[in-house]
Amino acid sequence: MLRIEDLSKSFGGVAATNNVSVHFPKGSLSAVIGPNGAGKTTFFNLITGAFRPDKGRILLDGQDIAGFSPPEIVRRGIGRAFQIARIFPTLTVHDAILGAVQAHTGQHTVMSRRFPLAETEDRATHVMDLVGLTPKAHTLSRNLSHGDQKLLDIALALVLEPRVLLLDEPTAGMGPEERWTMIDTVHRMWEQERMTLIFIEHDMSIVFKIAQRITVLSYGRVLAEGTPEEIRRHPEVIKAYLGDEFEAAHA
Repeated sequence: MLRIEDLSKSFGGVAATNNVSVHFPKGSLSAVIGPNGAGKTTFFNLITGAFRPDKGRILLDGQDIAGFSPPEIVRRGIGRAFQIARIFPTLTVHDAILGAVQAHTGQHTVMSRRFPLAETEDRATHVMDLVGLTPKAHTLSRNLSHGDQKLLDIALALVLEPRVLLLDEPTAGMGPEERWTMIDTVHRMWEQERMTLIFIEHDMSIVFKIAQRITVLSYGRVLAEGTPEEIRRHPEVIKAYLGDEFEAAHA
């Protein structure tokens, strides 16, 4: 589905991403982890077209999309939700998602209609149900909790019907209970939609619970890649990121 080959990007002579190669199979649920400054967000920015790579390929179903514009990459089937939620604060949850559906389906001429088209309303309702925001449908986006604002950001990405969805630290800034509510929602969403889902996360209890595969970045390079069990016991990962305390706690 999504294959990265020898991807590199430098800023001022500093390599943020250095010859990264990794494969995300169709329908897989994968985590990207690593210490601060490891290049995780740069990696996402390269995939989504926010940055142009210095070299390397980004293959989506075999087609190289490296260097494509962000709108074109979205049209090709890659969506993203951000660490800081990007929402429409003056709209209700329902209206924000409905407007996004209308824009995505090219229904600009009907966006001002009092009664939206049935298929548009159905899609908006499905997405709200998928992320658990139906009870908040008539709440202004700005009045949502931090966690619900992030769910709305994910919903707006889902409207684009992505084949690959990138989540940049979906639980950032949340308390323990809210984090697990978020990650349970993400996992349920992935199970229902079976898209290829890739997420950046610092909470290792979450990563090791739901990820099928884990890629570890360090100083812009792939330090390790494998199953949660393989990563948990990888000596270089323990030394560079997880620490001896993590190994002892999970021995």
